[in-house]
Amino acid sequence: MVAALALASPSRAQVAPYTVVDGEITKPLDGLIGDAVRGRAIIVNRQKGLCLLCHSGPFPEERFQGNLSPSLAGAGSRSSVGALRLRMVDSRKLSAVSIMPAYHVVEGLVRVGSAHQGRPILTAQEIEDVVAFLRDMRD
Repeated sequence: MVAALALASPSRAQVAPYTVVDGEITKPLDGLIGDAVRGRAIIVNRQKGLCLLCHSGPFPEERFQGNLSPSLAGAGSRSSVGALRLRMVDSRKLSAVSIMPAYHVVEGLVRVGSAHQGRPILTAQEIEDVVAFLRDMRD
């Protein structure tokens, strides 16, 4: 039992604390500054973010973009930075039936592959990078 507790603590430490206010996480995770170039790379990476599995966007070099969810084009015009951040961290806070992965959560998840148990899909820095890219996506 002690070993299980020891394993749980580092997992929680990997998830940055945040506060949701009026449907937004207004402050950057861990006070980090995002980089839009790195954010774009995460979005188009089919092993990391898997964003294009469901979304499409202005990524002409990427074939087979998704159509299950809204296009990422214009995301920065449709949503505030805080709303984008919350959607990336845990979209279930906005809709309990959301099919979007909770990218920065380790608890309350179901059907998580063993390789990903106990750690978030994206780090706080990666969340901020994606948010920086989406923020700049204007119509």
